[in-house]
Amino acid sequence: MPADVPQTPDQRAVEAAAVLKDDEAVTGWAALRWLGGTWFDGTFGGVRLRPVTVVARRNVRAQTGFAVSQEFLHPDEIEVVDGLAVTMAVRSVTYEMRYADGLGAAIEAIDMACYSDLVSIAEVTAYVGRLGPVTGVQQARDALLEAEENSWSPRETGMRGIWTRRAALPRPRCNVPVFTLDGHHLGTPDLIDPLTGLVGLYHGDSHLSLVGASKDNRQDADFRDVGLEPVAMFATDWHDLGAFTRRLLAAAARARRRTGERGWTIDPPPWWTPTDTVARRRALADWQRDRYLRYRDAA
Repeated sequence: MPADVPQTPDQRAVEAAAVLKDDEAVTGWAALRWLGGTWFDGTFGGVRLRPVTVVARRNVRAQTGFAVSQEFLHPDEIEVVDGLAVTMAVRSVTYEMRYADGLGAAIEAIDMACYSDLVSIAEVTAYVGRLGPVTGVQQARDALLEAEENSWSPRETGMRGIWTRRAALPRPRCNVPVFTLDGHHLGTPDLIDPLTGLVGLYHGDSHLSLVGASKDNRQDADFRDVGLEPVAMFATDWHDLGAFTRRLLAAAARARRRTGERGWTIDPPPWWTPTDTVARRRALADWQRDRYLRYRDAA
């Protein structure tokens, strides 16, 4: 290829696939990206490039930019999409989970595959259940126990891990819409403990502008007015997780101390269309997907 061809994730997958023959395919993050996985950008945290993994039945030597797996690949697990042979989504995400650099990264992989509706937790659970004692299978099983189908970004998944593991708080629910008691939609926080009203909000780079900060402050006020206790995690908090954990625990303590009647509910009014599971999102009509899943455009 000419040196000036942009090395997009899709381009890198196509170039790696040039070594493949019949019954061989691209797998892992690159296959998920090719199948429509929004968050699979082929990098380690947006910094270093990850190699594209190809599954080859022959003795193919890895080259710069791609790695080779020689694990067994059944022909039925290959699909050709827009001319590129990739392993089907459930196998690709299972590969990612098995070889992920730790449990957190494995959970992120399954969460983000579910985000794009490429797989459901039930589908991956059934697939993993049929595997024998292969490399990383226990990590995949452990990740499935903590996976969520309604996490909207890798950072939200990471924040959930801090919530449950570092702070040892009860497992929150992800992106559950919150309503006033008369059915007005207040907002959809990234995380919420429905018992105490503790709300977790992740503020990435897009929230750092004056407009973004103003919107965040209004939402915080709206949540507090009805008895919720919001706590924000900022992009800079990844450099000091201890500080965020302390803020989170302090907010959890305040939430437990709140008294009086709740002015909020997570029970949706009759007019609301829930989109919290892969099955529900897959069942939407095209116009419903355009309307109810428009948050994906921001991603």
